[in-house]
Amino acid sequence: MAAPAPVRPKTRKVLGRLSLPERNYVADALRTETLGGVLLLVAAVTALIWANTPLRDSYETVRDFHIGPAALGLDLSIGHWAADGLLAVFFFVAGIELKRELVAGDLRDPRAAVLPVVAAICGMAVPALVYTLVNTVGGGSLQGWAVPTATDIAFALAVLAVIGTSLPSALRAFLLTLAVVDDLFAILIIAVFFTHELNFMALGGAVAGLAVFWLLLHKGVRGGYVYVPLALVIWGLMYNSGIHATIAGVAMGLMLRCTRHEGERQSPGERIEHLVRPLSAGLAVPLFALFSAGVAISGGALGEVFTRPEALGVVLGLVVGKAVGIFGGTWLTARFTRASLSEDLVWPDVFAVASLAGIGFTVSLLIDELAFAEDPVLSDVVKAAVLTGSLIAAVLSGVLLKIRNGKYRKLCEEEDRDEDLDGIPDVYELGNPEYHLRMARIYEEKAAEHRKRAEAASGAGGRDDRPA
Repeated sequence: MAAPAPVRPKTRKVLGRLSLPERNYVADALRTETLGGVLLLVAAVTALIWANTPLRDSYETVRDFHIGPAALGLDLSIGHWAADGLLAVFFFVAGIELKRELVAGDLRDPRAAVLPVVAAICGMAVPALVYTLVNTVGGGSLQGWAVPTATDIAFALAVLAVIGTSLPSALRAFLLTLAVVDDLFAILIIAVFFTHELNFMALGGAVAGLAVFWLLLHKGVRGGYVYVPLALVIWGLMYNSGIHATIAGVAMGLMLRCTRHEGERQSPGERIEHLVRPLSAGLAVPLFALFSAGVAISGGALGEVFTRPEALGVVLGLVVGKAVGIFGGTWLTARFTRASLSEDLVWPDVFAVASLAGIGFTVSLLIDELAFAEDPVLSDVVKAAVLTGSLIAAVLSGVLLKIRNGKYRKLCEEEDRDEDLDGIPDVYELGNPEYHLRMARIYEEKAAEHRKRAEAASGAGGRDDRPA
């Protein structure tokens, strides 16, 4: 008797169609981020123009103007307020996104979470290795190894908006999840590698404030008049502790509940994210870009981008390291977990999105300021490298995505088609008997209308109006 054939493990689809709630969330989140990305582009261009015209002195005067209570250790320049204060709002939203992904999104299922997590880790490790290799060979400083590890989701989505690419929702969600995990590791890098001297009294006060924040949330206390002043106190204490103040933002974001109780249309985390995200994308990040991207660019400065090992390491890390790391991590994960790519996509699509992740504007500029705080001249060169690398990555990914834009447009049209006009895309109702009954009625009505038109046309054409 022949032995039974071995049962092959069922393959899992990589980057397949999202569930409807996840698709709606991604669409809403990316809509705000795309608008914020356009404002970010405008702010960056404004900063570059302002810093490279006769008005340069006024740019430096505004950026370096100090304001704030010195008695509380908060007499900061406008540039520092943008980097330490406004970016705390950005990381607060990142904390909420991460919490939502962990409890209600793709990262909730360990099998589904493996892909974006491994891709994000590889997408940070390879650029760091590229930077380290270039500077080891070229004799440069290794302090900036973390600069090319970050992805700027707002900038990336702004590029998508400009080139008009109809990226399928699965690829957009992959990019968003990558950025969320990327932000988490960027926060860890800032906390671990860029904290030098600790004020334990201030740190203890910040931890106590976070405990009060959590307790109030746990008790169901509501009202911005309670949380906003408390958040400001926590932020101030965290800043004075020696740990970068943006850590306070992500810590508070992670504390919010992102699961819905019975009868809730939105969880507290979703509601607050909906309120704060426009502030982050539309104000906080663009203002940070305005006061961070103002680099004096000349022929000599551009030459240094490709001759100084620190700058060259950043450019290659963003353009080559990001693309190779994310694509390689995705392919290896699919290969060793017996997963197969969605039949609607091909591997060059993944490489194009990986190239898009090489746009590392906001967090890269922040890490640059932390890594080269003692060398402003080198910091400006590396800033120019971040801008150059991000621009090259944007152009490269734009070309790759544009090649497949026709296919993407058809996929998006298929995802969005709603012939029965019930507000739910048809692809999500294929197993619903009521949907098929509605569609049958719609087709019958269309067929009847077509017959009437055919009969009317036949009658008009059959009349003999010639004179006898």
